Amino acid sequence: MFRPLYLAVVLAGLSGPVLAQSDLMTIYQEALLNSADLAAAEADALARQEVLPQARSLLLPNIGLGAGLAREYIDVDGAGSDDYSTHYYQASLTQPLFRADRWFNYQAAKAQSEQAQVEFSAIQQQLILDVAQAYFNVLRASDNLATARAEEAAFERQLEQARERFEVGLAARTDVLEALAGFDAARATRITAATNLDVSYQALTRLTNRDHPELLGMSHELPILAPTPVDMQQWVDTAAAQNLSLQAFRLAIDSASEALRSSKSGYAPAVDAFVRYSDNHGGARMAGNTGRGDTELTQIGVEMTLPLFTGGGTSSRIRESTFRLSQAEQASEAELRRVVERTRNLFRTVTSSVEEVDARRQTIISSKAALDATQTGYEVGTRNVVDVLDAQRNLYRAVRDYNDARYNYIIDNLSLKQAAGTLSPQDLEDLSAWLKPDYDPDRDFIPPFTEEEMRRMNIGNGQSQRQPRRLQRNELIERTERIEQPLQDGVRTTF
Repeated sequence: MFRPLYLAVVLAGLSGPVLAQSDLMTIYQEALLNSADLAAAEADALARQEVLPQARSLLLPNIGLGAGLAREYIDVDGAGSDDYSTHYYQASLTQPLFRADRWFNYQAAKAQSEQAQVEFSAIQQQLILDVAQAYFNVLRASDNLATARAEEAAFERQLEQARERFEVGLAARTDVLEALAGFDAARATRITAATNLDVSYQALTRLTNRDHPELLGMSHELPILAPTPVDMQQWVDTAAAQNLSLQAFRLAIDSASEALRSSKSGYAPAVDAFVRYSDNHGGARMAGNTGRGDTELTQIGVEMTLPLFTGGGTSSRIRESTFRLSQAEQASEAELRRVVERTRNLFRTVTSSVEEVDARRQTIISSKAALDATQTGYEVGTRNVVDVLDAQRNLYRAVRDYNDARYNYIIDNLSLKQAAGTLSPQDLEDLSAWLKPDYDPDRDFIPPFTEEEMRRMNIGNGQSQRQPRRLQRNELIERTERIEQPLQDGVRTTF
């Protein structure tokens, strides 16, 4: 089982200083110690493993002691009658010599015990994925909230601009109402995002039994790489050989096969060696017998029993075991198909995610450039406020899609390793190396951009960062004459 290794990870982690911010490995270590589901699964596995010593005990010597006393009355025709007290002591030792059913049950118990260990290992492995999903769902929700806040602020600026233009006669009241509707929708999105963040934290609380007010964020520099090896069939072959759930199903076949042999051995004889000793005191005094008849008896021998007719019970048990074996084989085949399907789908998903993350990043750049162009067109009168609002929605949708793609890649990559049976705490360690202690969702919900990407976005003179203020009519007219604006140097854009 993985338990000793995982406890070593826990002890190693707890020996370090306690961080104000919770990181991925800290939460995993706490989940190992505090997860009620894992504790229940461990108790179940330990209970199921007891079937092995119980089956083995039926193959080992059986030693017993006995004693008793009684008051007896006897009346024999022609010999007289008597009443007397007796007491006795006895001991026995029995050693099975040939018990085919017990032997095959012992073999089945070994498979069942190993199956319990493998299933518990699968639950331990699932905990790794559960912790990662809970952790990165919080980061996803945190980034989505930061995006929603930025979107709400952008719509608020657009609303202020529409009001200013309306007050100086450069816009219709419809523009103000459209901008107000967009701002209200963005505000509702922000409220929902805040609720989703609070909800996502509850999964961590359930796993670790304590609250985590702050988490380390994931750097945008995390390499987005294709699965290694790059051959999908190698992943499928690995999964077919190492997937823990599939191994458990195969052990169930072994157990059912041995159980069938045990049922068939119901027709076989049973041979036991025995040693018996008895010491009896007391007896009747009749027909001139003046002694009490104390006796001491020792027996050493071998006995055999052969079942000739059991009322059809043996035949019924054979049929039942045959059906159970068939069920186990078909269940294993079904699980193999599911594992192969899941491995192939996850491999394709992770492979496509590499290109998707980059495409989502480029969508942010294109959407920002489109927003700047639309905003400029609105200021010169060639586009209306609806076009600007749509461009803003597209931009922040692109940011959310980018972050979703990034976190989906992480979870899908871990899920692929789980399907292949190779997922381990080391995978969480590797991810932890890319966590940022200074991660600020309100600043880092967007990726850093190169100067070339900044030029593609056509950002001018901090246009996206200026604060709303009341503009005079002549200022608005002057702005409409400035279509081309110089490029802003930098490595990050602010929405």
